[in-house]
Amino acid sequence: MSEPVQATAAGLGAEETAALAARLWEAEQRCAPIPPLTGGPDGLRPADAYPVQLAVVELRRRLGHRVVGKKIGLTSKAMQDMAGVPEPDYGHLFDTMWLDDGDSFHRAELVHPKVEPELAFVLSQDLRGRVRPTHVLAATAFIAPALEIVDSRIADWRIRWADTVADNGSSARFVLGEQVASPLGIDLRAAGVTFSRNGEVIGEASMSEVLGSPLRAVCWLAEKLDEHGIGLHAGDVVLAGTPCRAVDAAPGDEFVAEFPGIGRVSVGVD
Repeated sequence: MSEPVQATAAGLGAEETAALAARLWEAEQRCAPIPPLTGGPDGLRPADAYPVQLAVVELRRRLGHRVVGKKIGLTSKAMQDMAGVPEPDYGHLFDTMWLDDGDSFHRAELVHPKVEPELAFVLSQDLRGRVRPTHVLAATAFIAPALEIVDSRIADWRIRWADTVADNGSSARFVLGEQVASPLGIDLRAAGVTFSRNGEVIGEASMSEVLGSPLRAVCWLAEKLDEHGIGLHAGDVVLAGTPCRAVDAAPGDEFVAEFPGIGRVSVGVD
């Protein structure tokens, strides 16, 4: 279940907003990156970024793509440093992005993919507006280990905050592990993850790096979505953000994320 969204920016007219959305969607479809939208004096302003993203969402819905959840990006200092941005963002997850645990994604379908480990929340109740971590716990059916494959339709990842927001939070694919757990009784702030590529550990981190706790990240998301007239719904998948730096993906790679006490998840690259 989804609400209609307002896709007109304060500084951009409806036609300009739709034109930028079409450019981003064409870049994704053709795997042909475009220059940064924020370049030059007439570049995209931060206030216009989410309306452009929502215009992309509406375009995809008209093509039959179904929204299945949201992703939170740039929740850790490592990721904010990599992207050169000061705050989190969010994007929409579609059914066409969802891969099964152990599946592979096609490198040729993406521009410059990177992989990162995350915890996913699958909701059993709606969430909207200002909520607390206890509300998130009560509204969560289960948590699952996850891998997100991010990709930028902006050339060479030369993004500012407004670029990645307009580009649907640089989302591309995601994988949920088949092992799931109840969040009750787990200290999610202390939950750890070991991230490996081709059997070699490339990252170890605590979920406290995700805004202090992934529960707080979901709280941030619910409040931010409400600013745009959007809510979270029962059945939605929420990717709460990564505590690790995203890593480039090349054909033949296999990535694994292991969360002790929760489970593991893997994805390959064709």
